[in-house]
Amino acid sequence: MGWHPLGVLRFSQTKAEKVPLNLIEVILAQGSMALTSLLFSAVAGLAELPFFWNDKMANTSHNESLAPVGADQRVFGWYSHASLWFSLGVGLLVIQLGAYLVPAVGTQDALLAIVLGSVLGAGLLGWVAKIACDTGLSSAGLMHQVYGSSFARLPVLLNIVQLVGWTTFELVVMRDGTLAMFGNSWWGAALTATLLWGTVLTLLTTGSMLGLVRSFVSRFGLPLVVLSLLWLSYQFVGLLHVQGWAAFWNRPGTGEKSMLSAMDLVIAMPVSWLPLIADYARHGNNSKTALSGSWIGYAIANMWCYALGVMVISVSAPDANLVNTLLLAQAGLLALGLILLDELDNAYGDVYSASVNSHSLWSRLSVKHWGLAIAVVCTALAVVLPMHDLEPFLLLLSSVFVPLYGVILGRLGAGATASAPASVNWGAALIWLSGIAVFHATANWAPQFGAALPTLALTFALAWFSRPASVAVSHA
Repeated sequence: MGWHPLGVLRFSQTKAEKVPLNLIEVILAQGSMALTSLLFSAVAGLAELPFFWNDKMANTSHNESLAPVGADQRVFGWYSHASLWFSLGVGLLVIQLGAYLVPAVGTQDALLAIVLGSVLGAGLLGWVAKIACDTGLSSAGLMHQVYGSSFARLPVLLNIVQLVGWTTFELVVMRDGTLAMFGNSWWGAALTATLLWGTVLTLLTTGSMLGLVRSFVSRFGLPLVVLSLLWLSYQFVGLLHVQGWAAFWNRPGTGEKSMLSAMDLVIAMPVSWLPLIADYARHGNNSKTALSGSWIGYAIANMWCYALGVMVISVSAPDANLVNTLLLAQAGLLALGLILLDELDNAYGDVYSASVNSHSLWSRLSVKHWGLAIAVVCTALAVVLPMHDLEPFLLLLSSVFVPLYGVILGRLGAGATASAPASVNWGAALIWLSGIAVFHATANWAPQFGAALPTLALTFALAWFSRPASVAVSHA
């Protein structure tokens, strides 16, 4: 599948007309290598702006997003990490991605790709969570540490843009799911559903993130989501048994994807959370529990939802709608409703992280006020923007954040800390930008090998072996 502008997920596999959102997306639509050129141009353009070199904006003593979190805010234990990332790993978007795997690959290959991709992708999340807990730094803080206080504003800004896109995605998913459940027979139903979910999201941003995770997600949200997944799994396993389990298990693929490219699609979802996890994991009270809780929680959720997507599409008619198929299951309305509620914490997670990143750029507005503003903007975008074709969007995000975090892991993954240079660490920056080019070159000219894994390995190795002496510290 080629690269396309950012679009909203439709719960069918037909392609609708795609409307470019802005000049950047038009450039991306012309070819994947344009992204690398765009980023190099962005670096050159930002370098000429006064704020790019003004280190006062990155003064950590006045910026809670860039300073290590205090001991009084380190309240997350293993269960908090695991429940949060299981909850964030569940969603209709993930189920839809599982449906994309077949029949491009056979059932057995799809399930193997799901297991391997989930373990590896969630492992990367856990590793970044450990670094964040060790240092007490947010995602923006880690970027400042590795790339320099001035250059880091470029990936921070890209992170904010993609988080706004994800939040808009989630609102549209919740809107479309609501309309599928209750109908779209009256004028204004879509607008009403969008504004309803947007209002709830905005209200959530007025509360405490720590309180939401510990009081609601861990105690109430997680059990309800697990019950809904268990019920849907039971229903579709039963349908597969009726249709013939052997036929499902031995179903061959069309050859449109290789094993590695299928793993790329599975890894794309956990990779999309890499720029967020530090904003939560830094509140952990132990780095080992941050690593294991995030890893295990997200891996189980990712495997479960991708596998459920494979099962749902395997019992559906060729032109079936995913949401309608879920609704046809016994008690499917209730189960789908619970999953839609769980989508709300995904949207909240995006908004909270976007507000932390935004505060790092302009600290005069508090994290909470940034969150309110971002939630309102995303609600408006969900009302007015048509968006389609999820897979290219996810892979496009991977092309930026896989090498970005390959460098971060290479520089900080051994457990050492480093003092960021005054403005720009050009070595780390060039490795990242080169990694984006490698990602797109591999995707275009050697897609059978996947793009995420080779890019991650290359950028990690280059960043590891080029670490400054102050970073290469043994903690044995």
